[in-house]
Amino acid sequence: MQSQRQRSEGRPRAGWMVMGKRGRPSALQVCRVLALFLSLFPTASLQCKILKCNSEFWASTSNSGPEEDFCTALRAYNSCVRRTARTCRGDLAYHSAQHGIEDLMSQHNCSKEGPTSQPRARTQLPAAPSPPDSQERSDGPEVCHYERSFPRNAVRPNFTHCGFFGDPHLRTFGDDFQTCKVEGAWPLIHNKYLSVQVTNTPVLPGSSATATSKLTIIFKNFQECVDQKTYHAETDELPAAFADGSKNGGERHGANALRVVEKVPGQHVEIQARYIGTTLVVRQVGRYLTFAVRMPEEVVRSVEEDDGGDGEQDLYLCLHGCPANQRMDFRKLRNQAGGFSYQAARAKCKERLPVEDVYFQSCVFDLLSSGDINFTMAAYYALEDVKTLHSNNKRYHIFDKDAFASCAAAHCFSLQFVVALLWCTLAL
Repeated sequence: MQSQRQRSEGRPRAGWMVMGKRGRPSALQVCRVLALFLSLFPTASLQCKILKCNSEFWASTSNSGPEEDFCTALRAYNSCVRRTARTCRGDLAYHSAQHGIEDLMSQHNCSKEGPTSQPRARTQLPAAPSPPDSQERSDGPEVCHYERSFPRNAVRPNFTHCGFFGDPHLRTFGDDFQTCKVEGAWPLIHNKYLSVQVTNTPVLPGSSATATSKLTIIFKNFQECVDQKTYHAETDELPAAFADGSKNGGERHGANALRVVEKVPGQHVEIQARYIGTTLVVRQVGRYLTFAVRMPEEVVRSVEEDDGGDGEQDLYLCLHGCPANQRMDFRKLRNQAGGFSYQAARAKCKERLPVEDVYFQSCVFDLLSSGDINFTMAAYYALEDVKTLHSNNKRYHIFDKDAFASCAAAHCFSLQFVVALLWCTLAL
């Protein structure tokens, strides 16, 4: 027994406890792995986006670098977490992140004030890419061409997509798909460079389903690239120019930094904002408007700081989604309300949308709720815009995942996840 005890005591135990100071993974490294692991699963709330903040921080600190770079990433992480305060206050991961940030700030002597993004060779935001169907180059200043500012060997920017169409249906920059009421005026995009606001009206008297009848886009004055410009569209008025009659952001800046391109008169307009790498598509389909945008993540996230969590940024639908009390479940609508039976609506939508993804389902919902055959084309064009604007061709189609959605709504965390998150918080 004694010899066995000696052998047992001399044998290294499995795990981290016997690894020396050099070999033991730090709490931060474990939390990075944990954040990546948890990001593969749905959040505890369909609204709370805290795990996205966690995974972004993990990605930005995965390679060791100067201490000031870590502090910059930590401040960006803190900013991201603060923006989730309104929807994540009851979420364990949110509170874990809060405590972890405070400890890391202290350990690394990071100031809470300072940059929240890595500096480039220039501190100014450069300009937008040329559209896929054009090879021409502008004679304007380089700051007015977003992609040209990146060195040849630099990591290219990530582009994201948001779409808003139909009754209405929203695809956020995070690829969440929602059906919303949102009657009246609502901001789709609100950041440092532009604002997009839609006005939605009921499709039928007394109906909770609405569709977009007006849309306003404001491009803010930006350095030597563009003057402030406003584009306004509404039912039966889809102009091929800005509100002041011009078709670009100002001739003295280089006409290609910002311009309006009419694709189909009265039906399809594209606005190319090259100085911020953004393309916007506005269509009129039937009596209503649709909207789609391709935008770099850097521009998407360029919102003003909002300490209280109650500012207009929280209603930025393309980024945060529709408020919970404004959402509708299109899967539950099976009754004839607008002249189509369920089977007839499915058959009609199948003609244009053979893949039974959320675009097909939204088409069925719209026909049942309104009886307006034009909503079939709205869903079709929304998917076509995804294929043109989305940077990931594997994400064109979104399929309804009832099991995951139900689990997320019911707070289906396993005990291991909760224990791991608590350990991570305490270990930091």
